[in-house]
Amino acid sequence: MNNNREIIAILRERIPSFECVKGCHDCCGPVTTSSEEMSRLPVKTDAEHEAALDEWNCVHLGPKGCEVYEERPLICRVFGTTPNMPCPNGCRPTEMIDSKTEGQIHHYIANTRQVLV
Repeated sequence: MNNNREIIAILRERIPSFECVKGCHDCCGPVTTSSEEMSRLPVKTDAEHEAALDEWNCVHLGPKGCEVYEERPLICRVFGTTPNMPCPNGCRPTEMIDSKTEGQIHHYIANTRQVLV
């Protein structure tokens, strides 16, 4: 794995998807993400960030759910796919993420500059 863009792409491919409870946004609180992932998201104003933080929400959570779902950060994608970050509603993929990939994701997160979404 060479650069952060490539690392993110490879890790995203390894994270299983699953159906959430309609209207749920338990995983949509304030999170930190790498500068690379943040650069893919729409820029929000300071007022929008403050309003989201006042509600303990992600600034990209809209009335119909995640407004950046296709570009959501790795930490959002991992939620519910591992016993270490279970969905409180019991939703999960058929097959959970493998421990090697989970470790690589946490390594990436720990070793990149993180910013608040």
